[in-house]
Amino acid sequence: MKKKTISLVSLLFVTILLASCSASQPKYDDKKTVGSQINYTITGIDAGAGIMSSTQKAITSYGLDDKNWQLQTSSTAAMTSTLDKALKDERPIVITGWQPHWMFTKYKIKFLKDPKNVYGEAENIHTIARKGLKEDEPSAYEVLDRFNWTKEQMSNVMLKVNNGEDPEKAANDWIKKNQSQVDTWTDGVKKVKNREIKLTYVAWDSEIASTNVVAQVLKSIGYDVTIQAMEIQPMWSSIATKAADAQVCAWLPKTSGVFYKDFKGKYDDLGVNLKGARVGLAVPEYMTNINSIEDLKNK
Repeated sequence: MKKKTISLVSLLFVTILLASCSASQPKYDDKKTVGSQINYTITGIDAGAGIMSSTQKAITSYGLDDKNWQLQTSSTAAMTSTLDKALKDERPIVITGWQPHWMFTKYKIKFLKDPKNVYGEAENIHTIARKGLKEDEPSAYEVLDRFNWTKEQMSNVMLKVNNGEDPEKAANDWIKKNQSQVDTWTDGVKKVKNREIKLTYVAWDSEIASTNVVAQVLKSIGYDVTIQAMEIQPMWSSIATKAADAQVCAWLPKTSGVFYKDFKGKYDDLGVNLKGARVGLAVPEYMTNINSIEDLKNK
């Protein structure tokens, strides 16, 4: 009798728990405030990313802290996994988003308007090289200086990697299909032998794509290329201290702005390799009444 009672109690507990979990994950309801449906939480990425500090400022600037909105630190992989699950169930979610990124190609999501311009205007991604690279490795410097592509091209490589393709293979596939463009980066550049180049990068999907493409192009002119993923601050430090030769990951003027300023004079800015990058908050398109960051407080 005692065992039967315990079993019944256990069954009741599990039933209540499952019902609670199910009830806590309903579809988006535009009749309710979005904050109350997601526990006033914005799903973010790595703590050191520039978009995270900008989002903290946005929470204050838009008065979201009055409603106890908070920014949840995770990782890019964790954020996109949470987004994927929310979209499948049509649940509400607010994320830190940036473009180019494969999620804007794969999913129906939208940026929220930023009338206070906390996130700034569209950014450009720059190529940054160590001091002395032009003299030491003129061929590598020339390729890095010429490297440029579009958001759509970067997203193409990113999506393939996200779908399980090896980054090196995805990069080589893209190069083969865009050989005429790649030839403009290498035309007239002297090939080398037994020369080493090290590229550092932040392990964001966008930077995995660009770094692998550049690495394969440098290999094609004879370089032995090493690529190493780092957090954003050590990446900049590696160039400033000449521990690495270059990176193609400098989102400017905001995302990497603090590092661009802190290490100024210790690197060479080779200019823009991709135009029109963007960062901000994003939500699924089915959240039709949430179109501005201001709506997070009012709706």
